[in-house]
Amino acid sequence: MLNWTLTFLVVALIAGFLGFSGIAASAAAIAKILFYIFVAFFILSFLFGLTRRV
Repeated sequence: MLNWTLTFLVVALIAGFLGFSGIAASAAAIAKILFYIFVAFFILSFLFGLTRRV
């Protein structure tokens, strides 16, 4: 999932550099959403890992 986030981030940077502001904004928004989902899954995985060891 982090791979998709980085892919959309790179697409947003390239599109922004080339002047395609609509595509850049959309790709950046998707990258931001995927990043937050990734962070939430990481935290849940970490918490479940802690409770399983006890």
